[in-house]
Amino acid sequence: MAMSRQEIFESVRETLVDALAVEPDEVTEEATLTGDLGAESIDFLDIVFRLEKSFSIKIPRGELFPDDVLNNPDYVSNGKFTANGLAQIKKAMPHADFSAFESDPDVNKMPDLFTVKTLVNYIEAKLAA
Repeated sequence: MAMSRQEIFESVRETLVDALAVEPDEVTEEATLTGDLGAESIDFLDIVFRLEKSFSIKIPRGELFPDDVLNNPDYVSNGKFTANGLAQIKKAMPHADFSAFESDPDVNKMPDLFTVKTLVNYIEAKLAA
């Protein structure tokens, strides 16, 4: 039986509480993994591992958290995503909300794209596939 969005959220919340040692009420859909929940780069590997285990899925490297776009000069120029870069990252992350990011595609703001909602959207799409 398919999981509801709420069930997916609850499981993602539990994963993040365990991985990041945060309180459950801190894990809202709008919370960013790094800014609000304090995740560091090493935590992302743990989160991916825990999500794979929790949902019995495989998350290929770079699929949930693309890491190949920042070093490509066609995609980034002067600390900002180019039009090609923005198109590429949107294609790589259809599960993320780019509405605020598009107005100022500063690479330093990229971590803001990784919200709890982004994870829930990703898992929901992955389970539906």
